[in-house]
Amino acid sequence: MGATFAHVVTLLAETVQRGGRVIVTGMGKSGLIARKIAATFVSLGTPAAFLHPAEALHGDLGVCAQGDVLLALSYSGETEELLRLLPILPRLELKLVSLTGSVDSTLARASVQTLDVGVEREACAHQLAPTASTTSMLALGDALAIEVSQQLAFQPQQFAELHPGGTLGRRLATVRQLMHSGEALPLVTPQTEMPAIIHEMSAKRLGMTTVQEQGRLRGVLSDGDLRRLLERNGPTAFHKRAEEVMNRSPRTIAPEMLAADALTLLEEYKITALVVTEDGSAEAPVLGVVHLHDLWEVAPGRK
Repeated sequence: MGATFAHVVTLLAETVQRGGRVIVTGMGKSGLIARKIAATFVSLGTPAAFLHPAEALHGDLGVCAQGDVLLALSYSGETEELLRLLPILPRLELKLVSLTGSVDSTLARASVQTLDVGVEREACAHQLAPTASTTSMLALGDALAIEVSQQLAFQPQQFAELHPGGTLGRRLATVRQLMHSGEALPLVTPQTEMPAIIHEMSAKRLGMTTVQEQGRLRGVLSDGDLRRLLERNGPTAFHKRAEEVMNRSPRTIAPEMLAADALTLLEEYKITALVVTEDGSAEAPVLGVVHLHDLWEVAPGRK
């Protein structure tokens, strides 16, 4: 079935690229699976919708547009409600793809492509309840959704935009969404003296400050840097300027990096903050700072 599967993936991807959608339909238990498959397509950025086959004949065919693909699920391939749609599809210029356990069925013969979801037996002891067959449909439908999303070059950032809520949304948040910017961004100039540096770090409560000149990053200073300076220089440390004691090679990242990846960098470098710049380089304009505490929520098990 590999070649057929590949043809279906290409058909669905090309449909979406032309502005069409994947309309998924099925009756009964197959209908429940169809709803889930449609949801997976949408979740991965492929325009899709579920169409109830019985309601389709009473106005719901209006969700379909010329050039869409109808993905029909029926294990027998003889579901009455689906067969009643067949004469209408050519008039709407819909292409029919079927997932069925009977490749010689009426539904399969009417399809441009048929994917075989046949199983030897159901898990039900009496061979009555759709169990193994619906699992087969679900697995194949989700595989289609994943492959189509890859052909369409769907990115994790897009997934994050579609899942802003809950734990999943936090895991997929970008650095831009979590960084401290504007008035919350700790900032001193290279000429700032130590009392003012300490005041800025205390006021912004991030345990560090950026050192900038005309919007460009020159370095950073952290709590640890100040402690080591005091240990070395004693009271004379309070007469130092930022440019004399700053770290001139700070770690920087781009604003569209996923928060979970930023957390990995912090752990790798054993630091508590990263400076966010327009393109992730130290030479680009500074946008903000992201702190370890901001990122713990994206992976709470790593605290």
